[in-house]
Amino acid sequence: MSFESNVKLMIALSNPDLDAEEQERETRNLLREIRDLDVESAELVAVVETPKGSKAFGGFLLSVLQAEVSLANFKKLLGYLGDRLGNKTIELEVEANGKKLKVKASSQKELAAAIEQAQKFVAGN
Repeated sequence: MSFESNVKLMIALSNPDLDAEEQERETRNLLREIRDLDVESAELVAVVETPKGSKAFGGFLLSVLQAEVSLANFKKLLGYLGDRLGNKTIELEVEANGKKLKVKASSQKELAAAIEQAQKFVAGN
């Protein structure tokens, strides 16, 4: 499988009702679940890659993880995220074919629209 056929995702969760420890626990649970799917890689984002305005906790960005998935399994991962994160505020950054798309959603409806947009982006439409 060539590098170009993989899609990179950065997923940032946002829940102001949780403290840093609870957010980290929620992010690590999501990471474990994503790793159980058929992904090339999934990991927390190290502080050295900190986007401006992000918070760090224990050497990793708080509530941010990244995954790399084959094009064939991209839709499956997005479907999982839609089911799992439908009512949470998330930012999703998708990188494919040398281009990036960044979307934000804070409801099931917005997430469904963001997932559809990401799928079209990766498909080149």
